[in-house]
Amino acid sequence: MRALGLAPAATLSLRQHCGIGLRLNAFAVGGGGGIEVGEIRERSKRWIWKDKFSINYFSASPASQTNTQQPRLPPVLLVHGFGASIPHWRRNIGTLAQTHNVYAIDLLGFGASDKPPGFSYTMETWAQLILDFLEQIVQRPAVLIGNSVGSLACLIAASESSSSLVAGLVLLNCAGGMNNKAIVDDWRIKLLLPLLWLFDFLLKQKVIASAIFERVKQRDTLRKILSSVYGNKESVDEELVEIISEPANDEGALDAFVSIVTGPPGPNPVQLMPRLSSLPVLVLWGDQDPFTPLDGPVGKYFASLPSHFSNVSLFVLEGVGHCPHDDRPDLVHQKLLPWLAHLPLS
Repeated sequence: MRALGLAPAATLSLRQHCGIGLRLNAFAVGGGGGIEVGEIRERSKRWIWKDKFSINYFSASPASQTNTQQPRLPPVLLVHGFGASIPHWRRNIGTLAQTHNVYAIDLLGFGASDKPPGFSYTMETWAQLILDFLEQIVQRPAVLIGNSVGSLACLIAASESSSSLVAGLVLLNCAGGMNNKAIVDDWRIKLLLPLLWLFDFLLKQKVIASAIFERVKQRDTLRKILSSVYGNKESVDEELVEIISEPANDEGALDAFVSIVTGPPGPNPVQLMPRLSSLPVLVLWGDQDPFTPLDGPVGKYFASLPSHFSNVSLFVLEGVGHCPHDDRPDLVHQKLLPWLAHLPLS
């Protein structure tokens, strides 16, 4: 598995987990940085995409904002990574919603969004979903904030936006593709490539794929995987495991897993970034990431960007893994909030 994130689940109070309280009403958030998973589930909404796919999303706004007001700062849209969903942002939504309208979306195939049987998932499909959501639901230029493959989907969307839908881009350990076959210029992947192709072949056998998926989604297996990709092991709690494991039991989850792991990796970020020379971009990178390490080709490329593009800011987060926003949200907020505050007012 590549990027891990979360999906709807669990009722453990973050007030107990990290000493943070949050009061959430129908459209407003105030108080601390965390919000309970149960609140996210209760307040989530449905949007029908392309007249046939039900997409789950969540929105929150500053508690002091009235129905007729809009913050002058641009709204933000949070996009999770592989295996994840909206609750992966539970430690960030409250903080962001103190000053911004916040939206979060379950990509098609994940969380509480539809998982259509036999659907062929691509990075381009998710990028179009993001653009359509901005146009139809947000209806204002927004800052896209993504993790892993969610970052790449946001990057593709920003590079293809021709109507000023994107006001800024935040990439948290951006993936090089929808799966590891994208990083063919990394010697580690070259060594593993024959095994990756064999794994693809096995996954296309229904019985074998089902057995592998059943093993992967077991709580003990998920806990081990999460512990290997999180720098802060205290963040790998029962709530996190539950958030990831629950949507894996949905009908269509196996098909999504197989399609994503075996499908085309999609556009390369190295080819996309030069198209964004005028868009404010913030790159946050956990230095303990085993999936997209700083010394790998993708990590090295993003580390070099600030010296070539004045619109790109980069911060390396020490002791942080593949999912910085959930691993060490405090470090992410220290860099993210000042950057957001300096964006042009809408």
